[in-house]
Amino acid sequence: MAKTNPGRFFEDYRVGDVIEHAVPRTVSGGERALYHALYPARHALYSSDEFARRCGLPASPLDDLAAFHVVFGKTVPDVSLNALANLGYAEGRWLKPVWPGDTLRSTSEVIGLKQNSNGKSGVVWVRTRGENQRGEVVMDYVRWVMVRKHDMDAPAPETLIPELKPALEASDLVVPEGLDFSDYDFTLAGEPHRWGDYEVGELIDHVDGVTVEEAEHMMATRLWQNTAKVHFDVTAREDGRRLIYGGHVISMARALSFNGLANAQMIVGLNGGAHANPCYGGDTIRAWSEVLDKAETPAPGVGAIRLRLVATKGGEPFTRKGDDGKYLPHVMLDLDYWALIPV
Repeated sequence: MAKTNPGRFFEDYRVGDVIEHAVPRTVSGGERALYHALYPARHALYSSDEFARRCGLPASPLDDLAAFHVVFGKTVPDVSLNALANLGYAEGRWLKPVWPGDTLRSTSEVIGLKQNSNGKSGVVWVRTRGENQRGEVVMDYVRWVMVRKHDMDAPAPETLIPELKPALEASDLVVPEGLDFSDYDFTLAGEPHRWGDYEVGELIDHVDGVTVEEAEHMMATRLWQNTAKVHFDVTAREDGRRLIYGGHVISMARALSFNGLANAQMIVGLNGGAHANPCYGGDTIRAWSEVLDKAETPAPGVGAIRLRLVATKGGEPFTRKGDDGKYLPHVMLDLDYWALIPV
């Protein structure tokens, strides 16, 4: 009897399946230190306990994207081990901060299926929840992934494409309990720009670039126990190249956005995202942002700002798509998110 698991293929999914993902993970301060070593992450709320306390929190939480990567990584063996590509995200919300010492686990529900016209693969939509040791949901999100078929003769499932919100409303966002930016220290945060200084439609070039190294990408992917073959095994792709984990690109671009958005401290909503073109070792990631919307929140001194974060490997800044509506070759990531910022 075989004891190993080759992972799920497209024909193995059914709408309504609930998957309890294995191997919960307890996070610590070491997780933060390694995250900050892998990326130029400098947002003050995630760097300093004292800064976080001044903002009404008991201590500095784990970086929002680090928590996302832990929750995401749990899902890979069951959702995307045999993936060809991770295609997008929607309806993502950070519901509670994650603290050093918390233990995170993940559960996913299959909410959509569509076989591709070539009959060799299909798209799987899942809604994933990350919970802490108390059973509290710390985040949830939808993602969809293209998964290869194993049995080409397996019948196609009935197509179901879920209806998803194009963007979260400000009322959907959850501000962490106690967060208060009324005594915010702009000097220690690194920039003077507040909520009122940004205009909808404003474009920000984050200036800096970081070249992706193979070893760093694989270390990050292993840190979050992401076992997708395309990130490690050069025989898993026809071109013989390891694909950089899309989350690595997200975290690098978010870290680069500090230059111009240092006070966009906490990510609380993920409206949508596309890994537009692959990233490989040796590519240099650059980033720019567009202000899409702004909203007030009930928390003292706290505003919400909706941003488009675009990661590129060169090319003209502030360009995403060509006349045909397709992403230009230099665009790697197009991410639409809500962040909290002092007013």
